[in-house]
Amino acid sequence: MRVLLCGAAMLATLGCRGSDAESETNALVQVKTARVTIAPFAETIRSIGTVSARAGHIASLSAPAPARIAVVHVSQGEKVSAGTALVAFEQAPFIAAAQSADAALLGAERNYERAHRLADAGILPKKDADQAATELAQARATATTARRTAQLAVLRAPISGVVTKLNAPIGAQVDIAQPIVEVADLGALDIIFNVSPSDAARIGPGASVALSAGESAKGEALGVGRIIDVGGAVDSATRSVAVRAIAPPGARALRIGETIFGEISTAVHPRAIIIPIVALVPEGEGYKVFVVGAGNIARERNVTVGRRNETTVEILNGLTEGEVVVTEGAYGLEDSVKVAQAK
Repeated sequence: MRVLLCGAAMLATLGCRGSDAESETNALVQVKTARVTIAPFAETIRSIGTVSARAGHIASLSAPAPARIAVVHVSQGEKVSAGTALVAFEQAPFIAAAQSADAALLGAERNYERAHRLADAGILPKKDADQAATELAQARATATTARRTAQLAVLRAPISGVVTKLNAPIGAQVDIAQPIVEVADLGALDIIFNVSPSDAARIGPGASVALSAGESAKGEALGVGRIIDVGGAVDSATRSVAVRAIAPPGARALRIGETIFGEISTAVHPRAIIIPIVALVPEGEGYKVFVVGAGNIARERNVTVGRRNETTVEILNGLTEGEVVVTEGAYGLEDSVKVAQAK
């Protein structure tokens, strides 16, 4: 009986020790960590832009004279070739004006010939011949304008591209000051980004920009383009500066009005101390991290933060290469707490 009781006591003691060890393991704070590395770090500016036609590659067409729209041959968004008929006006007024101008020109030519002949014969003063010559020149100019206006009674695309604007209701009366149709050259498209004046000061022509379709970097990758111009003025409405970029030659065809996300590279630090951005914990006006040292003890340490991007951050002071910092689980962690690597 004494032997049995002793054995039971020993088993109970061992069981308590095992339970204590298990409790100690469960008491460890489960975290994930990352090692501090030295690598090139690119400073970037993220912005959302819009595809637009380049200035000088847009044709805006209007009626050559007051007229009424008779036929609309295209629709907005349609691709057209140079010379394609876009909008036709009622032809009768233009034809009548051209015929009248031709008749006036014929009369002016006959009058000039007569006046010149009589002036040579001394019958008419030379000033009458000079007046006839002036009237002939005016008649020729009027006839040329009338013929050209008659040709423009059908608006044709001056360039190949896409119809970006169309304001042509059939039967509507229009005048020369009213744009009817606009055609943009698809071979000359820019991506316009709007950035703050301070960011614009960090961007220079020729800078690379990683392009993605949509409003984030998760969209379809379009390659790395380049900046071709940084605006010199601040838009009074948006208080931003326009930055123009072009897509790389191998990118898919862009569409006017398409939204493009861009990460503009402003500088590259060849040897920067880098950690995941999730390791940062706000501390007053600055930041701290938890460094895992001997015995898996996590100790807090203040750091000086430099540039950052979506996933990583540059540390200017406070860490050295090879140290281990807490990433997931850093928030709420206390100083000098023992941690364990989460599975």
